[in-house]
Amino acid sequence: MSLFQTPNIAISAKCKLLIIPLIASLIALSGCSNLSQVYKEGYILDQSALDSISIGSSQEQVLLSLGSPSLKTKYDNEVFYYISQIRYRGMQFMKTKIVDRKVLTIYFDNNNQVERIANYGLQDGRVFDFITQTTPTSSKDQSFLMQFIKGFNKTPVN
Repeated sequence: MSLFQTPNIAISAKCKLLIIPLIASLIALSGCSNLSQVYKEGYILDQSALDSISIGSSQEQVLLSLGSPSLKTKYDNEVFYYISQIRYRGMQFMKTKIVDRKVLTIYFDNNNQVERIANYGLQDGRVFDFITQTTPTSSKDQSFLMQFIKGFNKTPVN
């Protein structure tokens, strides 16, 4: 007695040829379930915490409400940056794609009071890869040899 045969019922050879690939296909496709992934990275903005900050708030109030910033700069006056991004991967083997980026920027005056609050998104600038810590340049990617052949005086056009 074979696998496809019961004591009373025998399956024809054509049915066997259809059933075996069908079962194999179902097993193979069961591993291809929805494997899309969404990655949320950085500072996730709490709107109620942001609402508690207004122009004239102290730097201490900002730190208490929003926590430590992702980045601080101090050229003339201090600036806090709270950075977050959302990446999406459709399937496990695909590269991730940045679908949203938000930068909450809080500018302080000389007295460490909030002077201005700005929200920047992905549409406000170029995609910048924070992970590899490389800065994109305005020139095209050219090898040293190509730059040498074309001459160093010429500025590449985007």
